[in-house]
Amino acid sequence: MTLTPGVDAPTWPAEFAERYRAAGYWRGETFGGMLRERAAAHPDRTALVDPAPERRTWTYRELDERADRLAAGFLARGIRKGDRVVVQLPNVGEFVEVVFALFRIGALPVYALPAHRETEIAHFCSFTEAVAYVVPDAHDGFDHRALASLMRERNPALQHVFVVGDPGEHTALSEVPCEPAGPFDGPAPHELAFLQLSGGTTGLNKLIPRTHDDYMYSLRGSNEICGVDAGTRFLVVLPAAHNFPMSSPGWLGVLYAGGTVVLAPRPDPATAFPLVERERITMTGLVPPLALVWTDAAPATAHDLSSLELVLVGGAKYSESAARRLEPALGCRLMQVFGMAEGLVNYTRLDDDTETVVTTQGRPISPDDEIRIVDDEDDDVPEGEFGHLLTRGPYTIRGYWRAPEHNARSFTGDGFYRTGDIVRRLPGGHLVVEGRAKDQINRGGEKIAPEEVENIILAHPAVHDVSVVAVPDAYLGERSLAYVILRKDAEPLKPVAVKRFVRERGIAAYKVPDLVEFVDAFPQTGVGKISKKHLRSAAEPS
Repeated sequence: MTLTPGVDAPTWPAEFAERYRAAGYWRGETFGGMLRERAAAHPDRTALVDPAPERRTWTYRELDERADRLAAGFLARGIRKGDRVVVQLPNVGEFVEVVFALFRIGALPVYALPAHRETEIAHFCSFTEAVAYVVPDAHDGFDHRALASLMRERNPALQHVFVVGDPGEHTALSEVPCEPAGPFDGPAPHELAFLQLSGGTTGLNKLIPRTHDDYMYSLRGSNEICGVDAGTRFLVVLPAAHNFPMSSPGWLGVLYAGGTVVLAPRPDPATAFPLVERERITMTGLVPPLALVWTDAAPATAHDLSSLELVLVGGAKYSESAARRLEPALGCRLMQVFGMAEGLVNYTRLDDDTETVVTTQGRPISPDDEIRIVDDEDDDVPEGEFGHLLTRGPYTIRGYWRAPEHNARSFTGDGFYRTGDIVRRLPGGHLVVEGRAKDQINRGGEKIAPEEVENIILAHPAVHDVSVVAVPDAYLGERSLAYVILRKDAEPLKPVAVKRFVRERGIAAYKVPDLVEFVDAFPQTGVGKISKKHLRSAAEPS
C-alpha cells in the first residue's frame, strides 16, 4: 500500500519545518547520499568491522558498493520506494548493508529486535503490510527461518524472506545483489527513512516514523556533543536496531563522521573487552545493568582498555552510586544519556563537572528542543519541581505511524509529545529523572508494556485476573511482577507454570514475568480501578 503523507505519519507544521531548515537543522541530506559522500571523500578508510566468527572489514567504498548492489537486487525482486521491510538481524555486517540498501531505494526498514518472537513479528508484518522480512538462519539457539515461514503463511503481502546464512526454503541474502542498472530513484530528505519501535505502555509496540532530515540532525548534534570524528572507533554492544546504539551517537553517527564501527556479537566483558583491546575502541554505549557488569569486571581484566575514552550510559536511569564507580574502574569519561526513540535526547557534557555527570541525565541536544514540565492538569510546575515531561523540537515526531487515537492521547494539541517521564529541571537546563508516570516497565533498558503481558496471562484457563507491575531491582533497575488471581474452581498453579504459559505464546523472553505472585484480590482506587501504585508499593522491600 502506498503512503499517505501526513496521515500514515503526522508531519511538522509548515512554519516549524521552515524554522528548522532556516536554523540549519534540516540540511536536505539522506542516509543513502551520506554514505555516498563519505565513500567519495575517504574510500579506503575502514567503515565497519564484524569480528565474528571471522573478522570481516568493509571500507567506505566497499560498504557503498555493496549497498548499491543489494539495493539493485531488492529492486529486481519488486521492492519499491515506500515498501516496508522487517529487519531482524543481530549485530552482523549484513545488518548495516541491508538498511543502507533500503535507504538508497527509499524502502523503509522496520526495526525488529533479535529477541522478538512470533507475537511481535506477526504484528510488525501485518500492521506495516511488509513485503519482505530479513532474518539470520539462527541466532542464540532460535531458528528464525521457521518463524519466517509462519509469517509468510499468515501474511499475503509478505512476498520475500531473505536469510543471512543457510536459507532453508527461503532466499539467501547473498543471492540478492546484482549490478545496478542506473541511478536510484531514492527518497527526498523530508520523507520517511525507517520505522522504529516504541516502548509503549499499552499492547504491542507502536511504530515511530523518522525522516532523513530529522534523524540526520540528531546524529550531527550528538556527534558535536560527544566529540565524534573520523578517529572515533565505536563498539556496538547493544542490539544495533535499538535507537540508543544507532544514533546516540551510535553507529550511524560514527559513519556520518567518517569513523569506524565495530560490531560486538555479545555485550559481556569476556566478548567485549578483547575487542576493545584489539580494535582500539574509543567509545561505546551501555545500559545501566551492563555498565555495572563492566564496572565490576574491569579492575580484574587482563585486557588493555586504555584506548577507551568515553562510555555513554543510557536507556534507563543510572544510579548515582553506580555512576561514581564507572570512571575509576574503566579509566575513561562517563556521559549520561536520557532520550527516547520518539525524539528528544539529553546528554551530560564533556565539560560538565563530576557532580553534574553523576547526578543528572543531561540537557537537550538542540536550542530548539522545547521542554515543558507540567502537573496533572498540564499547568507548568514551578522551576525545579518534579512534573510530567512534554517536548517538541526538530527531531521529535509529531505522531506515531497510523495511530490517530493514540496520537490524540500522546500529543498535545500544539504538538508536544507526552514522554511519560517525571523530571525536574536544574537552573543550567540539566534534567533529573525521577521515574515514569506511565505503567511501562523498564527492564534494563528493554521496555515492557504490562497490558501486552496481561492479555497473554488472561488467556490461561485457570486465570481470573492479572496485573503486571514493575518492582525495583538493583541490577536491572526494574523487574516485572505478575499478580495473578485464579478462578475459584481452578486447580492450584505454580509460578513456573505461568511463566511457561507466557513463554510458549511466542513472546520475547525479556517480557516473561520475572516474578509471579498469587493473590485473592487487587487493591482498588477511589473509582474502582486496579491501583497499580499500591501493587508496586506492596512489592517493594520495606
